[in-house]
Amino acid sequence: MTKAYYHLPGLFEFYELYRVFLPIFREHREYFYEWCEIGSVYGAPADCLWGGGRAGFGENDPREVLDLMREYGISARLTFSNSLLKEKHLSDRKCNTLCALFEERNGTQNGVIVHSDLLLEYLKKTYPHLYFVSSTTKVLTDFGQLTSEIRREDFCYVVPDFRLNKALDRWETLSQTEKDKVEFLCNECCWFGCKDRKACYEAVSRKNLGENGKEHHCAAPDAGQGYRFSNAMQNPGFIGIDAIQNVYLPMGFSNFKIEGRSLGSALILEFLLYYMTKPRYQLHVREEVYLDNMLDLF
Repeated sequence: MTKAYYHLPGLFEFYELYRVFLPIFREHREYFYEWCEIGSVYGAPADCLWGGGRAGFGENDPREVLDLMREYGISARLTFSNSLLKEKHLSDRKCNTLCALFEERNGTQNGVIVHSDLLLEYLKKTYPHLYFVSSTTKVLTDFGQLTSEIRREDFCYVVPDFRLNKALDRWETLSQTEKDKVEFLCNECCWFGCKDRKACYEAVSRKNLGENGKEHHCAAPDAGQGYRFSNAMQNPGFIGIDAIQNVYLPMGFSNFKIEGRSLGSALILEFLLYYMTKPRYQLHVREEVYLDNMLDLF
């Protein structure tokens, strides 16, 4: 059976949720779709210079986080997709310490999601046992440019801009080796017509670097509502479970990214229920999670 591998948000940000959810996933595998697995969990602690995409807010001990992923054989990915890094930032002690820890060869290989080629070259030389993912923050909306990115040997995975998700005729032209590297972003809520996506990511990058700069104000028609999964489902780039099973898996694609590092754990649980849990067992999983007194979902 062809498997879908989900790459889930909140390695540090939602550690407490995964501490409760992963035992359920292991011990009650019958609750979950047979055709899906967890490919990785990604994120970054608070105050990481190399961070990007979204500002990390996780405070859990990195060793504790890594031990949880190892216990369940799940790849851990550091989200270091800052697009504005300079040479002086490469010596940052916190980020280097994290890379050294995550590079330890003990079971499943861990990776780093990157935007900056400067950082990529540094990491390749300094931490050669990590693998690398090309970040969607590059906003590669031209399919030719994206194909070139996929063909770069540096990357094990490439996350396209969500607006290319439905370009099925062009996705069909890739070889199977190339398809294996594509990681579709499924549940993006960003306005499909947004022309400021790079500027938005750069604003986050500046904040992570502690630099002042022009504040980015989202111009999307419903920007004031914040993230709503119901709205994401109406996005033209949305990939739901029916499409995963009946379109993308038969085409030869198997990697799917779920966004949500800046959201609350209650909403992340809804993603886990929708994308991974059989409908008749969703209440079981929800109750198991809610009844854990150590977890604050809101």
